[in-house]
Amino acid sequence: MGTQEFWSGWWWPAATAILGFIFTGLVLNQWYHRRKPHQLAWSVGLFMYGAAAAMESYSEFTGEWIPWVYRIYIVLAASLVGFLGLGTLYLISRKRLWPTLYLAFLLVCLAIFFWGALTVDLQEDKLVAGIVVGGQALGPGGSFPRIMSLPFNITGTIFLLGGAVVSIWRFARKREYAYRVWANVLIAAGTIVIAGAGSMARAGMTVGLYAAEMVASALLLAGFLMAGTLQKGAQAAAQASRARRAAEETGAAGS
Repeated sequence: MGTQEFWSGWWWPAATAILGFIFTGLVLNQWYHRRKPHQLAWSVGLFMYGAAAAMESYSEFTGEWIPWVYRIYIVLAASLVGFLGLGTLYLISRKRLWPTLYLAFLLVCLAIFFWGALTVDLQEDKLVAGIVVGGQALGPGGSFPRIMSLPFNITGTIFLLGGAVVSIWRFARKREYAYRVWANVLIAAGTIVIAGAGSMARAGMTVGLYAAEMVASALLLAGFLMAGTLQKGAQAAAQASRARRAAEETGAAGS
């Protein structure tokens, strides 16, 4: 087995799929106990991530794409970053209006994308096994429904990366929230790796692509789990406040 065959093997997306589904369960468990909308949105995005990776693995293993599987795959793979971005928007927004409007936007785009992908005549000669097929089988770049990936990719990446930067700036000066800074550093790194993997796929480069996909999922999950709650920081802030008051009272009593 050559180097390229090893790094392009079906086992990489299979491992990513397993991680994706485990991560989905962990974040969904957070949502079950805390009922925060950002955790539910991240769970949806991570499930899409795992499902798309499982389809990639099957395609690499069999050496082909089943047309109906590809139609579902391309929608999930192209849409997942939008829902990950939605989770970040819920997390950083002080009001629910903007993430709610963005959710409505995503659902409308998803419905249109699914309708287009399920009804378009595929260019089956472009159905190259694995992730490198991208949206080629849907038609030329800029055609419908291929163009429907843009609303998810552009806005989702902006919210994921931009939200991470905003959160880093917001919490960098608060020592008790240092874990949130590192959480968003991981989310930003995972977003950059995802963007790089997407560029590799569009260029037809397979060496290391699936490994990068797995690394990105691990970075995002670690960041999502660390950033999933403000409770830890709030407890630390409360403890620090109590300690300061106790010190002030002790000093006042001593004087």
